[in-house]
Amino acid sequence: MNSLKEHHTENFLFRLISEELEKSPFGREMCTRFPPEPNGYLHIGSAYAINTNFTVAQRFNGTFNLRFDDTNPLKEDIKYVNAIIEDIKWLGYDPGDHIYYGSDYSDEIYNAAVTLIKRGKAYVCDLTPNEVTEYRGTLTEPGKNSPYRNRSIDENLELFAKMKNGDFPASSKVVRAKIDMGSPNLNLRDPVIYRIIHAEHYRTGNDWCIYPMYDFAHPIQDAIEGITYSLCSIEFKDHRPLYEWVLKELGTPEPPRQREFGRLNLTGVVTSKRFLRQLVEGGYVDGWDDPRLPTIRGLRRRGFTPESIRRFIEEIGSIRTQSTVDISLLDHCVRQDLKEKTVSVMAVLHPLKVVITNYPEDCAERLTIENNSENEALGKREVPFSKTIYIERDDFMEQPSKGFHRLSPNGEVRLKGAYFIRCEEVIKDSVTGEITELRCTYDPLTKSGTGFTGRKVKGTIHWVSADHAVKVDVNLYEKLLLDQDIPKEDSGDWTTKINPDSLVTIKDALMEPSIQHASPEQKFQFFRHGYFCVDKKYSTGERLVFNRIVPLKDTWSKR
Repeated sequence: MNSLKEHHTENFLFRLISEELEKSPFGREMCTRFPPEPNGYLHIGSAYAINTNFTVAQRFNGTFNLRFDDTNPLKEDIKYVNAIIEDIKWLGYDPGDHIYYGSDYSDEIYNAAVTLIKRGKAYVCDLTPNEVTEYRGTLTEPGKNSPYRNRSIDENLELFAKMKNGDFPASSKVVRAKIDMGSPNLNLRDPVIYRIIHAEHYRTGNDWCIYPMYDFAHPIQDAIEGITYSLCSIEFKDHRPLYEWVLKELGTPEPPRQREFGRLNLTGVVTSKRFLRQLVEGGYVDGWDDPRLPTIRGLRRRGFTPESIRRFIEEIGSIRTQSTVDISLLDHCVRQDLKEKTVSVMAVLHPLKVVITNYPEDCAERLTIENNSENEALGKREVPFSKTIYIERDDFMEQPSKGFHRLSPNGEVRLKGAYFIRCEEVIKDSVTGEITELRCTYDPLTKSGTGFTGRKVKGTIHWVSADHAVKVDVNLYEKLLLDQDIPKEDSGDWTTKINPDSLVTIKDALMEPSIQHASPEQKFQFFRHGYFCVDKKYSTGERLVFNRIVPLKDTWSKR
């Protein structure tokens, strides 16, 4: 198993498991598992669950399994399997050869159901799905027994065999565990453990037309793989008695133990698979890898690094209950990860033309600029400078407000890595009055790196040479949802909840030529703008597209 060289702080799961292991409940090594259903893509909440299982196995010198819960052919697809494997490895939680499929245990799970029937602990029920729900009762009223609950063992075995052979239509019969219809825990009121589904399975084809429910298959699969701790999110706590009942009735030696941890939610972020599917299939976002989504694919495309995601999870620590974390913590973690890794380049998103009137015609010089002020190891680069440049439109103010330290009429400012310039004239459109050009002079004695100390200016702005600039498209992202609260089940129309400014695309932004051969997913700091990543989906050899990962301003660290 690969090892993450990271510090894992003490948490309640480590303490709980340590105390239990002191009593030597297992004659085998620690083994945990992450059991995703391959009907969608992993998201940041999945990463939290993966990290929990992975780090527990690592802490106790054990093994981490990836096992696909693929027992519903109606929703699952091999594309999700491949994506989940890729995402887990990218995150740094590589299971190695320990990749398994629940569908590979179909015979064992079927035989387990037969065993329960033979022991009088399960039966075939003909109630319709609605009738099963009606008979189940409520939180305040007990359920009532199915009229088929007392079928003989022989009749149940015969009917179950016919179910397996495809003799009955879908939903006409189910197999239910015989437990207690009066239990205060609804999960123990004769839960369904097998149902009929006539559909081709992506892995087993048409070998089966009956499929086990997750609550039945889960403990059996864990037992087959030798799992010691089945670590689940908190919503499965009420399912634990059923998990333990199945293993006990099957006589499983040294049965796995289910233990729960808190569920992670993020402010203003959708992690529900159902909600995510609504956003994708409704065309509200650009697929499962939309950079505004909390899917691992979306975070990766936006530019988040696996190191920053793992750091985020570690900062949260181990939680016992459902908890909501401010998304700005994730932004803070990626800033911390990138600030010494990335090259800082100059990008002008809203260009304003500047002509330096006293600079020589047809002359271009190469200026040497450091790549990262916090990491000398990243070296330096040469940036072309010429008579006509572009600066940010916001870096000029005709009537400067108090505290404005950039360029203004008769004002002076330093160009990053270059010279002081002074604005001498403002050119405007004769019809609209919009500023179209600035005419400035430069002082050749003020070149950066020469040690000039004759006078000082308060502001430094970035720029690009007009003759050498590369045109790119830039995507600026904000939070997807208007409301910071997590969407409720009755979320309704997404159009009323999506932030209309969650994506702003800037066409024909101008950048220095050093980026023209940038590769997909390569990351940069845009001087004074933030951290950006080359979009791997839409960038081409002719036109690069950059996604803003996060702005430079860090709201979390100020807290």
